[in-house]
Amino acid sequence: MQKRTDEQRLNRSRKSLRRDVGRAIADFNMIEDGDLVMVCLSGGKDSYTMLDILLHLKKHAPIHFDIKAVNLDQKQPDFPEHILPEYLRSMGVDYHIIEQDTFSIVKEKTPEGKTYCGLCSRLRRGSLYTYARQIGANKIALGHHRDDIVETLFLNMFFGGKMKAMPPKLLSDDKQNVVIRPLAYCSEKEVARYARLRGFPIIPCNLCGTQDNMQRQEMKAMLQTWEKQYPGRIDNIFRSIAHIEPSQLADTRLFPFRDLRRDSDAPQRINAVNVA
Repeated sequence: MQKRTDEQRLNRSRKSLRRDVGRAIADFNMIEDGDLVMVCLSGGKDSYTMLDILLHLKKHAPIHFDIKAVNLDQKQPDFPEHILPEYLRSMGVDYHIIEQDTFSIVKEKTPEGKTYCGLCSRLRRGSLYTYARQIGANKIALGHHRDDIVETLFLNMFFGGKMKAMPPKLLSDDKQNVVIRPLAYCSEKEVARYARLRGFPIIPCNLCGTQDNMQRQEMKAMLQTWEKQYPGRIDNIFRSIAHIEPSQLADTRLFPFRDLRRDSDAPQRINAVNVA
């Protein structure tokens, strides 16, 4: 009975994720016919889920595209380097492991008390971009979900003074790589549920996971508290990112506020209020 219930939950979760991923791909034209999609795997629940859903879409999509799973082995101490290759071979997935000791660089260059994330992500991004060009990948798929995007929005607002997040589709600064985030419409809760039901062999990140009180963790805790108090708030915040009204904000680069003038020729309207 329990097995049947778990299977039903898995099917519901899979159906929900496939719907959201399919919608994101269609809305942003993430994957096109003939693409080679480099799927970046960290060993966490998000990237496992992304690969799993994309493999299904590859079988059933009306277009043809190829998938190359890639993991960057950053040479962290005690990293179980056998887990991902064994899993990918069991799934029959074409994969490659990039071996580069970014761990030592991050530990050496990061001042005491500072988080590793910034430098670590830059080094990781450089390695992945370089390999994508080497294999001719049209798209680089990252496993960021809806909650990651909203957390990044608040991180930039609170600590950077900018209103920006993670776009579902991005052209790199050098114009050589297109990054896509197929899980952009998926909630972290649903991704976690699916990963648990699928029993993915999760590999924890011991590099940044040992650091307490990181800003992103603060944002995550804040948003989770809001979500408990006001269910649906994270989804509403995410929808607001896709419904921007520049004239109602204050960025002079996006809207010509300085050019606004009263139009004396515009028809005058008198709004009468009945106070009787």
